Amino acid sequence: MTDALWLAFSERVCVDDQLRLALLPRGDGASSLAQLGERNLSTLASIAAIEERRADSADDDSPVLQELARLDAKLNALVDIVNRLLVPTSALPARAHVRFNAIGALVPAALLPAEGDAVCMRIHLDACPSLPLELPARVQRRLDDGLAFLAFEPLGDAAADAIERLVFRHHRRKVAEARQSLT
Repeated sequence: MTDALWLAFSERVCVDDQLRLALLPRGDGASSLAQLGERNLSTLASIAAIEERRADSADDDSPVLQELARLDAKLNALVDIVNRLLVPTSALPARAHVRFNAIGALVPAALLPAEGDAVCMRIHLDACPSLPLELPARVQRRLDDGLAFLAFEPLGDAAADAIERLVFRHHRRKVAEARQSLT
């Protein structure tokens, strides 16, 4: 099963970035998995709403659409202010290189708790650092390059789909940034 999970992880698009990451020891329990699944769905929905950007087109010169764009900018600024107040940057975990998708994650092995293979991977995404993703996982493999492969515990199809959408948005944004840097 470990090789199948590794293969499935390796073949999918991943978020590959420096993110605020903490790896905490985790106890087992079905109710805690269900609660984490619900919290993660809520967090992912909030992040999706924050990251959504209305596509600008030349036909959107109406006063109503301009006013909506101004309101959108004000709400984005308000969300940013609230995020900074809720969780100051000094209280967030340090950034670490992480690669993840709905199957699992590659993380620095040095961040793993000393005991046990059951962990909770807490990721604070830049879009909304006060709402971390808390993904229960098990250490499946320690690699020679100082990384460890974590396989996520099942949180349900809805949470997996939401993570896949997050990964897709991140990938699309990185491709757009790369294209802009070439022009």
